[in-house]
Amino acid sequence: MSIYYILFAGFILYIFNNMTNRLCLQKEIPEERHPKIFRTINVLITILLLSSYVEIWYT
Repeated sequence: MSIYYILFAGFILYIFNNMTNRLCLQKEIPEERHPKIFRTINVLITILLLSSYVEIWYT
């Protein structure tokens, strides 16, 4: 079960990074702000994935 969830989480992070990159290009956000945007989104998605993993594991 854990292996599948790790693969799923990696896939979700990959998809969100692609969508974030498209958003940055479409909205013409300056290059120097890209790392901050990616870091924020990745941290928030990781927290969401970890909390859902804990909920699945302990219920």
